[in-house]
Amino acid sequence: MASKVFRPRLNLNHVTFQGNNNHAQSHSFGQVFLHKQTGVSSSRRSIVAAEAAALMAEETTAKIGNSALSHFWREVQGSNNWENLVEPLHPLLRKEIIRYGEFVAACYKAFDLDPTSKRYLHCKYGKSRMLNEVGMEDCGYTVTKYIYATPDINIPMQNEASRGHWIGYVAVSSDESAVKRLGRRDLLIAFRGTVTNHEWVTNLMSSLTPARLDPNNPNPDVKVESGFLSLYTSDETKSKFGLESCREQLLSEVSRLLNKHKVEDLSITLAGHSMGSALALLLAYDIAELGLNKTDHETVPITAFSFGGPRVGNPSFKQRCEELGVKVMRIVNVNDPITKLPGMFLNENFRVLGGRYELPWISCSCYAHVGVELVMDFFNVQNPSCVHDLETYISLLKCPTKTLHTRKEGFDNLLNRARELIFGARSLKSICL
Repeated sequence: MASKVFRPRLNLNHVTFQGNNNHAQSHSFGQVFLHKQTGVSSSRRSIVAAEAAALMAEETTAKIGNSALSHFWREVQGSNNWENLVEPLHPLLRKEIIRYGEFVAACYKAFDLDPTSKRYLHCKYGKSRMLNEVGMEDCGYTVTKYIYATPDINIPMQNEASRGHWIGYVAVSSDESAVKRLGRRDLLIAFRGTVTNHEWVTNLMSSLTPARLDPNNPNPDVKVESGFLSLYTSDETKSKFGLESCREQLLSEVSRLLNKHKVEDLSITLAGHSMGSALALLLAYDIAELGLNKTDHETVPITAFSFGGPRVGNPSFKQRCEELGVKVMRIVNVNDPITKLPGMFLNENFRVLGGRYELPWISCSCYAHVGVELVMDFFNVQNPSCVHDLETYISLLKCPTKTLHTRKEGFDNLLNRARELIFGARSLKSICL
């Protein structure tokens, strides 16, 4: 396993971390890219912009410095869209990303995959001891509710009933020392990713459909992936003792906790991996759209930490999330195929064809990522599945100067080269076949 030292290269229009190879990629402002080395631009304008960005970052770092999280938790939760906190990645933000990633990892550790167990496809432990059992006894949070999701799939599968499976949990920072350290009482909702066969089938339902989660504002232009929406809203009400939908369970518990702690400083934090990231973003949007985070005391900030998450909705969904103040930090591996889906080709990068031709219909029919990206680059030829593994994400965040062996040509590089060939040439004659 090779290790690489990453050197930051600042640019006001493009924020990147570069490694040591000769291929570079261009990404929009707001990204940190743990990737391959390139030479410093010779453009005087880029140098001046880099110096300005560095100065801004230094000022922010000086402001926050090594101070306690309690003094700057709003900035760390994205109140300013993590401006000047991702380049370089601030220690407090890094620590919080890792911490929320470990809350998500707890879902996998506690999920029972033994077909012979009475708790099969449910949590192995009761709420009161779940975090202790997975090694998080000192986290300062108490689990208040388990969440189940029902895939709306009527396909018989071996050892799997088409019923609600444990998908995550709701917790609240209950230890007073933890509340003091965080600077607020934190309402946490954590989701695992795809595990069961029914969930894999649900993921393949990749058509866009209107979200329509607010009955008073059923905006038909705001669309999300139908499979994720189905998993979020499907229930078992046809059965006498069936489960409520994942959505109903979550909104009920979040409302209860917000009302219980309404006189305190609060935050709502959602964290998920893979499919769980999609559910986290849907819930964040839902809470904000319904105005459940508005109390007499304040508008409670909503932040989602997405690990290896897919696209969830169209550009109108992205725009609405931004209007509602939903903050999203996406931690992605450039080699992770899940982060390219759905909308591998019809996505936010193709709204303007070849940089020349506006495609107005794209806004309704394509997918768009939401939020700020923290991009990593790791790959292990002996273990290709590591590119989407949550534990690998967390481990490399803990060791920022190390990465797994990187391949010479990442998937994004191939797409960018294809785009350049198709749209970047001045004429078809310039393309050599």
